[in-house]
Amino acid sequence: MTRKVGVIPFDVSGDKIAIMFVTSQKRGRWILPKGNLHNKESHKQGCKREAFEEAGIKGKLFEDFPMTHSISKSKKDRIENVAVTYYPFLVAEQFDNWPEKNKRERHWSLLNDALRVTDQVDFHNVINNFAALKFSILDIAKQKKEKQQEKQRLAL
Repeated sequence: MTRKVGVIPFDVSGDKIAIMFVTSQKRGRWILPKGNLHNKESHKQGCKREAFEEAGIKGKLFEDFPMTHSISKSKKDRIENVAVTYYPFLVAEQFDNWPEKNKRERHWSLLNDALRVTDQVDFHNVINNFAALKFSILDIAKQKKEKQQEKQRLAL
């Protein structure tokens, strides 16, 4: 079984969480950014690279919340299962131009509606796992956003 890393891009506003999806390159399905690790690349480095390449985003990786799931991927005449370790990824910046802009689209969805965005059961499992950790992730995300806002105020 092949192993990959990926991110669950999200942002918070009050007590609401939104997740960003991207389209797959071949079939245009709504998925979460993921990919292979490069040689000697850490999970954190690979996740940040994939997030920027596929979704044009930068942010904070929540390394304390790894979620490994089996994701099915179409390969020519068969379906291959791939183990992907996903990490919540608090989006800090979203760019208009990114490496795969001409290959993918982006879409934000509230967490409560996220299961309706993707039709793949594999991603339903990832989203349900993320939703089960919602309150812990929300608390940490709010703290990180407050620190970032304070840094920005001090820089002015």
